[in-house]
Amino acid sequence: MSETNKDKLHLSRRRFLSSGIMAAATAGLTAQGAPALVEAVNQNAKAPSKDAIEPFYGEHQGGILTPVQHNTQFAAFDLVTDDREDIIKLLQAWTTAAARMSVGQTAKPLGNDGSAPAPDSADALGLSPGRLTITFGFGPGLFIKDGKDRYGLAAKRPAALIDLPRFTGDQLVDARTGGDLSVQACSDDPQVAFHAVRQLARLAYDVAQIRWVQTGFTPNSKPKETPRNLMGFKDGTNNPSVNDPKLINQFIWVGDEGPDWMCGGSYMVARRIRIALEHWDRMTLAFQEQTVGRHKYSGAPLGKKNEFDKADYDATDADGNPIIPENSHISLGAAIHNDGAQILRRPYSYNDGANVTAERWPPWRDEMEFDAGLFFICYQRDPRTGFVKIFERMSKFDMMNQFVTHMGGGLFACQGGMKDGEFIGQRLFDKA
Repeated sequence: MSETNKDKLHLSRRRFLSSGIMAAATAGLTAQGAPALVEAVNQNAKAPSKDAIEPFYGEHQGGILTPVQHNTQFAAFDLVTDDREDIIKLLQAWTTAAARMSVGQTAKPLGNDGSAPAPDSADALGLSPGRLTITFGFGPGLFIKDGKDRYGLAAKRPAALIDLPRFTGDQLVDARTGGDLSVQACSDDPQVAFHAVRQLARLAYDVAQIRWVQTGFTPNSKPKETPRNLMGFKDGTNNPSVNDPKLINQFIWVGDEGPDWMCGGSYMVARRIRIALEHWDRMTLAFQEQTVGRHKYSGAPLGKKNEFDKADYDATDADGNPIIPENSHISLGAAIHNDGAQILRRPYSYNDGANVTAERWPPWRDEMEFDAGLFFICYQRDPRTGFVKIFERMSKFDMMNQFVTHMGGGLFACQGGMKDGEFIGQRLFDKA
C-alpha cells in the first residue's frame, strides 16, 4: 500500500471514530437518555450489606485497626498549587467523595448532564464497597518544601513527622518516594479500591498530581488467620493486639503530645520492598527458616509448635548455638530487643510483572526477574521510637537483607478521625 493510501486510510478511520463520538455526544445532549439510565441504575442498585461497610466517620480513621481487606491502592500526591484555599477545597471534596464511596455510592451524584464529563467514572457501579476504607495522610512537603513554608503550616508540623533517615542498603527511587499527600484505599474488591483512588485523583486536577502509586493484595485467608507473604511465611504474627486498647493507645495512637490536630491519629510508614524471589526460591527450607526465625508451614517460632507460642531467644541447641539466630528477622524485630518498641504492621504483597533484561525473545530463565515483593505499611505513635528504632538495626544485621531491597516509600501523618460534617485536615488548617 502506498504512503498516500495509508494516509487516506488513517484519515478515514479518524473520521469514522470522530463521527461515532459526536453521534454519541449528540444523542446524550438531545435525549439525555443514557445518563438518566445510569443514574436510575445507581439509585436502584441493591443497598450493600452492613458487613460490607466500614464507618468513615469516627474517633479514628478507618484502614488502621480495620481487619485487613484483600486489596489496596495507594497513591502519593505532589501539590502543584501555591494557594492554600485550593488545598482546603480539595480536602473538602475528597472527604465528601470518600464518605459516599465508603457506603457504595458514586464519588459525586451522577446527574443527567450529557454535555459534561461524567461526575464518576462508573466502573464501580453496582459493586459492593467490600469494606472500603480510605485513609488520608500528610507528608512533610505539606508543611515545608525546598525550604519554603508554602501554606503557612510550618509551625504546625509535628516533631514526629521527620524526614526518614537513609538506612543501610536503601536503594530508594525518587519517583517512588515521598509525597505531600497520601491516599490509601483498601477493599475486598480490587476494582473498588482502584476506583476510589481514581476518583480522588480526578478531583485533584490542577491542585495535586500523582507522584507514585502502588497496588497490593493479601490472600483470602480464613478470618483471624495471619496471611502469608510471597516468601511463604506468615506476616504480622507479633503485631500488638488490636483488641487491647491499652496497648494500642500506648503504641499506635498519638496522645497529648500532639499537636492537637494529630490527637487520635497515627504515623504511617510505607516501604516498597522488592524481594528477589528467584534467589529465595533456591534456598533450602532450613535456611529460609533460620533467616526468618520461624517454621515455614506452622508459623511457630523455631523450637516451638504453634504460631503464637512465645519465642525463646535464649534457647540453644546441643552445640550451644541459639535455636533462633540472633540475626534472624523476628529476633531483630522483637520488642524485647528494641527497648519494648512496637509497631502495627499492615503489609500487602505486590506483583508488578517482570523485569526482562535479555535483548532477544524469549529470554533465558536467569535473565528474567519478578518485580514483586512486599508493600510494607506500619502505623505507630511516633516513628522515631517505632519504625526508625527497629529498622536501624534490622537494616544492618537482618539475614533477610540479602533477599530484599527497599525501593521507595514515605512517612505520612494520618490525623485522627472526623465527625460528620468535618473535612479531613480541617483541624490542621483552622487558625493556621
